[in-house]
Amino acid sequence: MIKLSTFAEVLEHANNNNKKLFEVFQDQEASLQEKCISFVRSKLAESLDVMHSSIKQGLANKELSPTGIVGDDSNKIIKRYTNKEIKTPFGELYGNIMAYAIATLEENQRMGKVVACPTAGSCGIVPAALIAYSEKFDISQEKQIDALLTAAGIGKIISFKVALAGAIAGCQAECGVASTMAAGALTELMGGDNEKILNAAALALKNVLGLTCDPVAGLVEVPCIKRNGFSAIHSATASEMALAGIKSAIPLDEVVDAMKQAGILMSPLLKECSEAGLATTKTGMHITNNLNINK
Repeated sequence: MIKLSTFAEVLEHANNNNKKLFEVFQDQEASLQEKCISFVRSKLAESLDVMHSSIKQGLANKELSPTGIVGDDSNKIIKRYTNKEIKTPFGELYGNIMAYAIATLEENQRMGKVVACPTAGSCGIVPAALIAYSEKFDISQEKQIDALLTAAGIGKIISFKVALAGAIAGCQAECGVASTMAAGALTELMGGDNEKILNAAALALKNVLGLTCDPVAGLVEVPCIKRNGFSAIHSATASEMALAGIKSAIPLDEVVDAMKQAGILMSPLLKECSEAGLATTKTGMHITNNLNINK
């Protein structure tokens, strides 16, 4: 098996062998698992089914989380974007991306089944972008699996350098990496070439460097759930830029290096321990001290 540990190596290998990035990633995964490619794709199909289900269940259920803080925001977005009497600056696709991301996180808080991509706290970003686009443009399951392979491969290469955990590198390593994965996936989904896929990923990751992880009360609720909605839209923006021909001045491998450096320099108080940032604001402390689960 050829070990490819950087995006530059992956791109060179793909171009030299006239392959798309997802093909390289699926070849690598099949070789690693000592399974056939059809097996790898079947496992991705199972993940895709869970993503669809978590969105559907999240939208259908308005039950609040055990804290009572979150649980019904995705439906508010859907209601706004399906009301023909309300003027919005963006279309239904925009609304669905936001709603699907939030719905997935709301389902996660109800202990529903989700796909951690790359983490549970960022599990709404890739599914929301991928599924909303696929519904809008009637994209086949096979093409969606290609896009998921692209997303997974991007996340895996990044993980070789940086642990994908808020406790290690802040939320840039969770929602930030998820939006990077989604940007690459969307670019694959919309027919972008290998260079455009990596440019989309680089553009997405550059824009979240230094993003802290400061959840109120240490829970994956505030600001995590709404941040997934923002990050999913962010991934679409990066993809659209790349598809338009905009390039990242800094290559993706170097952007990952910068993310790692930012994580090292980031105060431990801003890396998931809830001892600074939003978690210690006056309102954040009030929420923490008055949680139903603490009584």
